Amino acid sequence: MALNLIGLIGWLAMLLGLFYVLLGYLSPGFSVLFAPLIVYSFYRVVIQLRYFPASLNVLQVLQFYPWRVLHGAPRSLDQHPGAEADGMWIEFPYPEGNGEKGIPLVFVKHYRSLWWLKRIGGPRTKPELKAQLDTLWFAGDPRFLGVVAVPSKNGDSPRRLHFLYQPSACAPAAARRHWENATFADLERARRAGARFVEPSPSPR
Repeated sequence: MALNLIGLIGWLAMLLGLFYVLLGYLSPGFSVLFAPLIVYSFYRVVIQLRYFPASLNVLQVLQFYPWRVLHGAPRSLDQHPGAEADGMWIEFPYPEGNGEKGIPLVFVKHYRSLWWLKRIGGPRTKPELKAQLDTLWFAGDPRFLGVVAVPSKNGDSPRRLHFLYQPSACAPAAARRHWENATFADLERARRAGARFVEPSPSPR
């Protein structure tokens, strides 16, 4: 978040500085030379701004769910029969670890997911890249939303944090495939972590 804020300030300063120099000190003929720099600076400002909502989602999830370390989590680029959306997915266990079948979380939004795409990969993906996802950190409830990460080089902290969510946790029209065993406490916890349910949820057990 701090690095993103620094980047935003830097690119915004460059954008404003380019306009200031072009409009205040140079003739209109230089606009052709400055145009690519201005366009790219504007693009970078937009990219930096787009990161903040996802970063806030990550922070909100981590306030209510602890990290768990997972080994050998199933993952693929192919469609998962139990997924609520199409796309690459990683399968996560229930928070309680009660032995129930895992639930896939799909990378619904592809913003900043290229790193994951290259490592989830397909048959042609290099084994050393796939091996980087053999151990994962996860915080959340896969029935609703969560944050996935890979371990740092020394293995004691998460990095490459990425926010994942079920469409049914944020979109009222999405099919709810994994809510059968959700308690009232589960749903309230997910709400506090950022899920937006529109209709009443299953009755508490």
